Amino acid sequence: MKRSLLTLLFFHIILSVTKAENYSDTSSVLGRWDITFNISGKDLPCWLEVERSGNRVLVGRFVGPGGSARPISQVNLSDGKLSFSIPPQWEAEPNNLNLEATLEGDSLVGTITFPNGRNCKFSAVHAPSLTRNTKPVWDKPIQLFNGKDLKGWHASGTTNQWIVENGILKSPKAGSNLISDAIFNDFKLQVKFRFHEDGNSGVYLRGRYEVQITDYYKETPVKDVLGSVYGFIAPSESAGKKPGEWQTYEITLIGRMVTVVLNGKTIICNQEIPGITGGALNSHEGTAGPIMLQGDHEPIEYGSIVITPAKSF
Repeated sequence: MKRSLLTLLFFHIILSVTKAENYSDTSSVLGRWDITFNISGKDLPCWLEVERSGNRVLVGRFVGPGGSARPISQVNLSDGKLSFSIPPQWEAEPNNLNLEATLEGDSLVGTITFPNGRNCKFSAVHAPSLTRNTKPVWDKPIQLFNGKDLKGWHASGTTNQWIVENGILKSPKAGSNLISDAIFNDFKLQVKFRFHEDGNSGVYLRGRYEVQITDYYKETPVKDVLGSVYGFIAPSESAGKKPGEWQTYEITLIGRMVTVVLNGKTIICNQEIPGITGGALNSHEGTAGPIMLQGDHEPIEYGSIVITPAKSF
């Protein structure tokens, strides 16, 4: 009996050590990753988060070049190789998206196979924390839109459907996004906008984090309605007006922390943006970026755009 107890104790210790080792082995891939892959000579961004669920399973979230953050029910890690498979989101094809990667130093390198069957090589680096240790000192406000023309802005594509009429910046049809020439780190942004029935646009902070503009009302707000940080943060309440009415955003971005005031109501209060949203210009989260206005969906109008950058951070 005594020998049996010693044997059981021995195997329990071995099993515990093995579990601890396996648990420790995952630490190198845990956290958030900023991904860059290349298609036809063009760099495009993705984002990945890996975390533990209990002591045996890895789970996560993934953001592709379009769409919103989608859950990963299990991230596999074996012999230094990471992989997962997730169902399609907005893609037309029924196939899963598959990712395979290995750790090389502090980077992940591997291949993404998209639902259309296209294989793209990628590299990924740990996303920066963007923690700010001091309060910002605000500079003078800047009129990003002068009310006359598109000076200070450029289109994302080869065609530019954006026009200025009677002091209003308009995208009358789907086309290119509009990007500010100037780039910013931390800032306060005031935007006056108007959409019509079924309208859909968005304001990208640093060109990476979309604050949604859409004619999509829910009594209980979700992560893709007006006032949300697309796919990540739902507004605390529905504060939008009817289509055709002018509305205002007051957005403060400090590091990853965002506050959104819609029509005078604080609907997101100092919450963390985990990573880039779909449609981001790039995944270089540690760098300054522009303001980008989404123009690839329905018509949208902007009345004024004023930004107050931080002097330092």
